Amino acid sequence: MSKFELKLPRMGESVAEATLTSWLKEVGDTIEMDEPIFEIATDKVDSEVPSEVDGVLIEKCFNVDDVVEVGQTVAIIQVGGDVEIAEPEQKDKEVETEEPVLQEMVSAAESAVMHARAQTSVAQLNGTSDRFYSPLVKNIARQEGISFDELETITGTGKDGRVTKDDILNYVKKGESKPVERISTPERAAVQERVAVSQKVAAPEKVSTPVEEKVTAPPAPEKVAPATASTQAPTSEKPKTQVSRGDEVIPMSRMGKLIAKHMTDSVSTSAHVQSFIEVDVTNIVTWRNKIKDAFFKREGEKFTYTPIFMEAVAKALKKYPMMNISVDGDSVIKKKNIN
Repeated sequence: MSKFELKLPRMGESVAEATLTSWLKEVGDTIEMDEPIFEIATDKVDSEVPSEVDGVLIEKCFNVDDVVEVGQTVAIIQVGGDVEIAEPEQKDKEVETEEPVLQEMVSAAESAVMHARAQTSVAQLNGTSDRFYSPLVKNIARQEGISFDELETITGTGKDGRVTKDDILNYVKKGESKPVERISTPERAAVQERVAVSQKVAAPEKVSTPVEEKVTAPPAPEKVAPATASTQAPTSEKPKTQVSRGDEVIPMSRMGKLIAKHMTDSVSTSAHVQSFIEVDVTNIVTWRNKIKDAFFKREGEKFTYTPIFMEAVAKALKKYPMMNISVDGDSVIKKKNIN
C-alpha cells in the first residue's frame, strides 16, 4: 500500500496558481485513472484535473475557493488496498494461494491484449474536424475503443455543441459504443493451460475466502479560507449602487468578476476614451424640416433632434437590456426603467 500525492499541474508558462472551484470526489471515494477529481479556474481557462492513478481518495489538502500554487499537493490517493485474508484450513491453503496467481496471470494477459487494441484506436481519433474535443474526452474514447467517426455522431450538450465528459460516459453506459473486445476464448484457454502446467495445479475448487477491505480515510484537514475583501475591515466603504423596485440583481460569473475587476481597475490607470461612428441621418433631417414649423405652431416649442435620438436609445436599451446595467461589487444590476 502506498500513497500518491496529486499535485496541481502546470497549465502554461504564465500560470503560477489557480483557484479550486469544486471537488468532484469525496474522501473515501474509489477513483480510476484519468477520472476528474476536482475543478480549477485561472484567469484564462476553467479545467478539470484528472487522477494519475487508480486508488481511493483519503485526503483533501485544500477547500473550495482556495488558491493553489502550481506544484502544490491538492489531494492524496491511496494506491492499492489494505486487504486481510482470513486463514482457511491447512488442506485448502495451497489451493487458495495458487488460485489468485492463476487469475492474476490471466488478467495480465487480457490487459495486454486490450491495451494493444485500444492503442490501435488512437490513430483513429486524429481525424480532422471543426468540432472541439477535450483531451479528457479523447482519452475516454481511446479507452472505450470509440473511433473518430463514432465520436462525431455523439450529441454534445456543452457550449457550441461540444461533447462533455458526461455525454461520452452516458453514451458508453447506454451500450451504444462498441466496447473493446475481451481476449478470445482460445487465447484465454491457452493462457490458463500454460499457467496450470507451470504451477502443476489441477483446476482448483471454488473456495469462498472472506475478504475484508480496510480503507482508513482520515478526515480532511480544516483549512482557513483566505480573507477576502468582504471580510476585511474596509478603510473607506464605497457607496452601494441604488436598487429600485423591479430591478433584477444578477450574481456575476467568475469570468464576469474578472472582467469587471479589470475594467474598474482601468479607471484609475487608463484614460477614458469615446468611440464615434458616422451615421447617415439624411432622412431624419428631411423629416424634421418638413414638420418643425407645424410643430412650433401647435406646441410653441422648437422640434430638435434630441427627442429623436432619445427614442432611438430607449428602443435600443429595451431590445438589449444588458446595456442598461450597473456593477455593484460582484453583482450586476439590470435596470427595469430606462432613464
